[in-house]
Amino acid sequence: MKLDILAFGAHPDDVELGCGATIAKEVSLGKKVGIVDLTRGELGTRGSAEIRDVEASSAAKTLGIVVRDNLNFSDGFFINDKVHQLEIIKSIRKYRPEIVLCNAIHDRHIDHGTGSKLVSDACFLSGLRKIETAVDGALQEHWRPKYVYHYIQWKNLEPDFVVDVSGFIDVKMEAVLAYSSQFYDANSKEPSSPISSQNFIESVKYRAQDLGRLIGVEHAEGFNVERIVAINSLSDLF
Repeated sequence: MKLDILAFGAHPDDVELGCGATIAKEVSLGKKVGIVDLTRGELGTRGSAEIRDVEASSAAKTLGIVVRDNLNFSDGFFINDKVHQLEIIKSIRKYRPEIVLCNAIHDRHIDHGTGSKLVSDACFLSGLRKIETAVDGALQEHWRPKYVYHYIQWKNLEPDFVVDVSGFIDVKMEAVLAYSSQFYDANSKEPSSPISSQNFIESVKYRAQDLGRLIGVEHAEGFNVERIVAINSLSDLF
């Protein structure tokens, strides 16, 4: 299955929090989108890997994506090395996306920065013919995505560009709140965490509102790039 966009997240809910509205908008435009979670989030303060598996499936249905995989890397301990790069390469070559979305370039959680660099490096390596990978005994063809964009997470990084996601913030929030074990619940007996406060879940929406304010729309999501983004003409800029 060839995808238009493949979004990677170190943990289930990273993609939803970082670019859920963008994904919902692209799906509405007929794009085929998939998500690959690197870990099951088993070290999370609240919930469990099994609970998050169910939540991730529910969020995927809300966003309308066509596939969601989990690579079962070790939460908190995966590194950017050949073993992990090859697993990412297999996913890239399997789905052959034009665009890859991945974790924030640097962030509060160590897995976010590590996952960001790991996926970015694997996108480059995936285009090298002499790196051989196989799935189910079949050799894969090399493939390099045209674009790699990094969504923004905990830290308020200054975006290199923003996407107008007006009309899609409710879909994003529904997908985010599918992870009910992780976020604010006044009746929860679970330990508190940096993302379990009411302030955090409200911040997800008001960040989108603030970015939207800056470009004169209702809501927006921001991204960072590693390389200069080219456009055909000035009229392509919103």
